[in-house]
Amino acid sequence: MKTYLGRTAIGAIVAATLCAPAYAQVSESGDGSIVVTAQRREQNAQDVGIALSVIGSDELEQRGVTNVNQLQDATPSLEIEPAFGGGAAQFRLRGVGFQDYASNNSPTVGVYVNEVAYPVPVMTQGLIFDVARVEVLRGPQGTLYGRNTTGGAVNFTTNKPTDHFTAGGMVEYGRFDALRGEAYVSGPITEGINLRVSGATQQGGAYQYNRDTGEDIGDANRWAGRALLAIEPVGSGFSGLLDFHYGRDKSDAIGLYLLNDLPTQAGAGPVIPADTDRFATGWGLSPQLLADTELSVGDVPGVDNETWGVSGNLSYDFGSVTLTSVTAYDWLHREQFGDWDSSASVEADTFFGSDVDVFAQEVRLSNSQPGPLTWVVGAYYSQQNLDERYYSDFVDVYGTYARVNYAQKVESISGFGQLEYAFSPRFKAIAGLRYEYEKRQLQGFGSAFGGAQALPPTDVTTSMKPLTGKLAFEFTPSDDLLLYASASKGTKSGGFTTYNTGNESGIEPFAPETLYAYEVGFKANPSRTFQINGSFFYYDYRDQQVLSAVWGDNGAVGRFANAPKSSIWGTELEVVVTPIEGVTVTQYVGYKKGRYLEFFDLDVPASNLVGEAVYTDRAHTDIPFPNLSLGGSMRYAIPMGDYTLTPSATYSFREEYPSWLGETFDIAAYFVVNAEVQLAPTNGPWTLSLWGRNIFNEEYDLTRNYFTSADIAQPARPVSYGVRFSIDY
Repeated sequence: MKTYLGRTAIGAIVAATLCAPAYAQVSESGDGSIVVTAQRREQNAQDVGIALSVIGSDELEQRGVTNVNQLQDATPSLEIEPAFGGGAAQFRLRGVGFQDYASNNSPTVGVYVNEVAYPVPVMTQGLIFDVARVEVLRGPQGTLYGRNTTGGAVNFTTNKPTDHFTAGGMVEYGRFDALRGEAYVSGPITEGINLRVSGATQQGGAYQYNRDTGEDIGDANRWAGRALLAIEPVGSGFSGLLDFHYGRDKSDAIGLYLLNDLPTQAGAGPVIPADTDRFATGWGLSPQLLADTELSVGDVPGVDNETWGVSGNLSYDFGSVTLTSVTAYDWLHREQFGDWDSSASVEADTFFGSDVDVFAQEVRLSNSQPGPLTWVVGAYYSQQNLDERYYSDFVDVYGTYARVNYAQKVESISGFGQLEYAFSPRFKAIAGLRYEYEKRQLQGFGSAFGGAQALPPTDVTTSMKPLTGKLAFEFTPSDDLLLYASASKGTKSGGFTTYNTGNESGIEPFAPETLYAYEVGFKANPSRTFQINGSFFYYDYRDQQVLSAVWGDNGAVGRFANAPKSSIWGTELEVVVTPIEGVTVTQYVGYKKGRYLEFFDLDVPASNLVGEAVYTDRAHTDIPFPNLSLGGSMRYAIPMGDYTLTPSATYSFREEYPSWLGETFDIAAYFVVNAEVQLAPTNGPWTLSLWGRNIFNEEYDLTRNYFTSADIAQPARPVSYGVRFSIDY
């Protein structure tokens, strides 16, 4: 776009840490162990030689996690930045991320729901509800998953239908009139066929206001539902899970605030006073945006999105091998109005209209019988279609109005496999390979300014044929200690910069990136009351996809570039202690460092200062992300006769996140504490909770950037508190 950028979306805060976080007591084994399916089968998390985190349904509820972006507050090493406060999530794991606010490029982190991939980031923004657990896997995962990524994977597993009748729900009310509710019913239809229906809503919660009119902004208005049908005839060897889901989102946007210390004015626009309140924002609608969209005078920035999808996960156990088929189709219609200048000035009013559909088919074969050899082989096909229109009104600052229209088609087919062989009960080797062919076609990309065609409709194609893989070794010198070492290779797709540009070089494809990941780690349970996990990793990055710019007639215009060589290394440690019965304490710490080794790039601040292109050699400069992260929790279940009182608290700290755009856009370090007190009958069906989030009212930002002449930031939610009631029968 003509993000007259250097000012395009800036990547997320990055941290590095480790394993299962605060009191994530996710157990399906009945013995208190945490069960995961990170390797496409059920395993104890402590027996898996991968750095991973598991967040259970209780912790998701207690933290008020309602969408994937909020997982960054519950999971070490994962950051998800809301680009310009909008619907395009920017994922980052261990410093591996991609900073894009458009819809067409793939993320570095794969998001899966019940084994179905969501390859378009805007499709991940629906409500989280009725979830059994979330697994966050760090590092390339392509030898076991349908799509190849460099950063890792986030796997959501929803609650499954039960063979007995059960029902329940939750309602929560908090500060700013924030309301959240969930309900479900589950049980058998007939022998071997079970059904679960669940739904959720989120309403209210506005904590910002228009500095000119006093009007509130930020209210949620989300609804979602899911129906799961499980089919497993007794003794047949067949099992199936059909998933039908629907979502509707008509929420306000989270407003941006201005960083200006003095009054500002863009061209002929109104004078915007210096901002003195981080929760004050502004917006306006230009006549051109009203004419081009279905927006109305008085509309507040926000979204009008609708999603639905269906999937079928079918498997048949032949005795020695199991055949599994996962078929899925998902659809999204998105309308998003944003005001990125945070004022009544018409200099960065934006609109996205997107239609996305994704079809995917995975087939895999795995061995069913126990033995020293465990293997899985599979094939994956995906087709995704995107039609998008992106409009921006710059009339006050540049005297022009910009339109971008394009379609994109992506086809991917791959074969993958992984085998594990136990040479002895103590020593295991793991090897995997993946070959993929992907073709991305940008169709009819055109941009116009003020009615004049700046770039005529253009078709561009890029493709890749990567061979990736993994080699790992696991050694268990004792029953309570696992040592592992791995080397893996991951690839992320190339793509296109679909911004407002009249510069033809702006839509030249950027290349795929490749990550060579090396890791050693341990997982130890020296006693029933003490667990400690640690890891060290080194990433050799080739052609890292970096948000950069090209110089055009109106200044720097956002464009993705490839840094030929860079590296990231880090170390992680997590401890879980239960010093006395009922008390659980966790602590994690992570440190990482990244550097460009070869990268000649446009210097956006310097170019903007002198009014012409200035280039700089970024070799041996730091990749901008926080180096240090800390977090932890404490939970104490206190018996009180027929009841249990459970106070708990969590905290997280992130070091300063430096910006390549200059000090103004650095995100300051922050320290956030949440607390809760929960009361429940010892053997009863209900739970009553009083909670507080960001209880010390820490003032921090989720993103900082600029667009045209406006320096903006999105503030995090201030202190909030409320009550929650849950019941399950």
